[in-house]
Amino acid sequence: MRRLTEVARQLLVSIDQFAQVAIVGAAYLLHLTNVCPSADETISSYVGRAQIRRAWWAAIVAPLIDGLFVLLGEAPGHCRRNVETAFLGLPPQP
Repeated sequence: MRRLTEVARQLLVSIDQFAQVAIVGAAYLLHLTNVCPSADETISSYVGRAQIRRAWWAAIVAPLIDGLFVLLGEAPGHCRRNVETAFLGLPPQP
């Protein structure tokens, strides 16, 4: 059962990453953002980076995503906590 859970989690992360590329890619092509999407980044990470940049829309979207994850049992601040370290110029965390 543990292996099935691990594979299911990875599938969900890959769907999240695909959705981020599709959404941000469309916005990038329409010149709504200057940030090119990355296939290695989730929606939460992208929104967390936008919070750091103080993008106006992130102030609306981040609380919605964070609230969803609080309902799922996570601590508040999901988006900022999930910013990929590579995008911050930091070494990967173990």
